[in-house]
Amino acid sequence: MTSVNLEPSDRRVLVSGASRGLGRALARAFAANGDRVAVHYGSREDEARATLDSLAGEGHVLVGGDISGPDGAASVAERAIEGLGGLDVLVNNAAVNTPHPPASTPYEEWVRQWQSHVSVNLLGTAHLSHLAAQRMIGQGTAGRIVNIGSRGAFKGEPDHPAYGATKAAVHALGQSLAVALAPHGIGVASVAPGFIETERVAHRLTDEVRAQSPFGRVASAEEIAEAVLWLASPAAQWSSGTVLDLNGASYLRT
Repeated sequence: MTSVNLEPSDRRVLVSGASRGLGRALARAFAANGDRVAVHYGSREDEARATLDSLAGEGHVLVGGDISGPDGAASVAERAIEGLGGLDVLVNNAAVNTPHPPASTPYEEWVRQWQSHVSVNLLGTAHLSHLAAQRMIGQGTAGRIVNIGSRGAFKGEPDHPAYGATKAAVHALGQSLAVALAPHGIGVASVAPGFIETERVAHRLTDEVRAQSPFGRVASAEEIAEAVLWLASPAAQWSSGTVLDLNGASYLRT
């Protein structure tokens, strides 16, 4: 994909869930743009360090922590802000996506999966967004929040229903925040990708899945990262409140 070619900006960016896959591509895209990045990880410290080491430029920091609880989310935000000296952009990428088909999942496991998905995908996103917005408002500077949602919020996720439901909630959260935070100069947008060529879903990328798009493939992580980079840019303020479909025409909303 052609680069967005934004001018280097030296913004301070927190990317949650940046140890690998899309999170790594997001961190690299912002670093290549001249921004300083806080690389967050939940449990994959070695992979997160590999992400950190791969970033262009200087001033990046590594931040570990569990965002599924309010205290953990607050700690992650605090250490990212301390390490970067402030915060201008938050990208909510961290997510849980474990199969739990309703017809075959025992009730106890069903409950556990729903609690896990809601805690990370929705509440983790909500808490980090609140903390980031408060910091941006306190700084008196315009900022950006970009949420990584999913095509599954619209198309349905029969084997991952909590994932689809929480991503739909993330889209709605982003639109509410866009209205609430606009008077403070903070833009909020979401993206809704389809399948992405990453390690986490490699086992699911069959020929049938690739054929869902008329392009006959799935997205690269870099393609999604370029779109997020633009949504986080000063040029994209008027896109605040949008949910941008990034699925290669594999699913068309009406």
